[in-house]
Amino acid sequence: MRTKGIIWVLIVVFSLFSNVSQSLAFSIGEERAIGEKLLYSVRSTFDLVEDPDIVQYINNLGQTVLEVTGIQFFNYHFYVINNKAFNAFAAPSGLIFFYSGLIATMDSEDELVSVMAHEIGHTVKRHLAARVEKGKYSSIASLGLALAAIAFGGAATPALLAGALATGQSINLHFSRQHEEEADLLAYGWMKKMKRTPEAQAKMLGSMRRIARYRSDQLPQYLLTHPNPEGRLHYIESLLDIDEQSIKENSVVTDDFEFLRFKYRILSKVKDIQLFKTFLLRKVADKNGTNFSKNMALFGLSQVARVENDRKESLELIKKVIAAFPKKNILKTDMAIIEGESGHFDIAERTFKEALKRDTEDMYAAFNLATLLRKIGENSEAEKYFKIVESQLPEFSQVYFELGKIASDNKQQGKAQFYLGKFDLYEGKLKLAEINFRHAMRHKKTPDEMKKESKELLMKIKKMRS
Repeated sequence: MRTKGIIWVLIVVFSLFSNVSQSLAFSIGEERAIGEKLLYSVRSTFDLVEDPDIVQYINNLGQTVLEVTGIQFFNYHFYVINNKAFNAFAAPSGLIFFYSGLIATMDSEDELVSVMAHEIGHTVKRHLAARVEKGKYSSIASLGLALAAIAFGGAATPALLAGALATGQSINLHFSRQHEEEADLLAYGWMKKMKRTPEAQAKMLGSMRRIARYRSDQLPQYLLTHPNPEGRLHYIESLLDIDEQSIKENSVVTDDFEFLRFKYRILSKVKDIQLFKTFLLRKVADKNGTNFSKNMALFGLSQVARVENDRKESLELIKKVIAAFPKKNILKTDMAIIEGESGHFDIAERTFKEALKRDTEDMYAAFNLATLLRKIGENSEAEKYFKIVESQLPEFSQVYFELGKIASDNKQQGKAQFYLGKFDLYEGKLKLAEINFRHAMRHKKTPDEMKKESKELLMKIKKMRS
């Protein structure tokens, strides 16, 4: 058993529940308003990985954490950023970001949940509200800069630093030791409530400690904004010692299929493809590897082959994976996408529709079905499925671009400009959004409900700029 100072842990736990006077920079209402503005600047600030399956997985997982955290003040949104850095962060009003480089270091869903719960803990305790200077982030431009400052550091690049100085912004990027302990303790308790093992939390802190030791000359931003991995690891290990028996009795083994599929889908899109391919081939060849890990590596290789436009190889590999996991229906959607790219349109369409019969909320299948239908000239049917995606994923900017193209094909200019306005809005291009909404309002044949929404969104843009 580990012996990391149980008495010290009890003292720390007691101190976390003592009354600490903390002057917050802004109220909950003000933070909500800032969060709403940030929603429209996220895509102009970061390169997001936004395929519907990735968006749905990370947000559904986030909701499972929120189910055990009690009443929340904010609507949470979870994002994956295409960046090889070891980083994650919480922005105001429940916006939480994970870098692909951090996800690449994880081996299990429980590890992802531990980081997710930690960032939610910062939001619940409103630590960020205590770090941001009030009144500095009213405009969408300054909010985007603040978001980048939180993610990359105030001096991450000369341009960012110059911009921050020019607008008079200041932000304390370092969470205090007390803030880190509070977020760690909340994450630990929530993982126990979810019947997930907090051992994963210790594993992630161990990874942070190794990185801190071997890259001390250039620490990742996550270790700068979330300091002291050594002390935090000892603290969590001491809690694990205390709870060893109850954790053993109550923790449930997590099926990591969804997590590894999510991880490999991301890495096939953002990582050096040859390095990733070598990593997967080693997994397949590992004599000590499990059948599960080898079959998941085959899935990753199917995605690599797809990126390399080797559709025959991609199709052969995904069929092997389906044979290994016959009940994992999302794999059939993966196969349908490859079939469609191979020109087997009838097979792909039928498979997508079967996936939607099994799960009407599968927006991965719905979006790819709509894309296929548009490709083969079935615009009316495609529009129906794009509208379903719009209703389920209203922040997914690409769906508005597709709807705009269909409207343009149908010579519905006012409708096309409305959808392109929404695309520009969610891409953070406010000037273009404003132009398109004004054109949509002036066009005689624009539907009344779209004119009304255009007017409301123009007012929102005006408010964001004020």
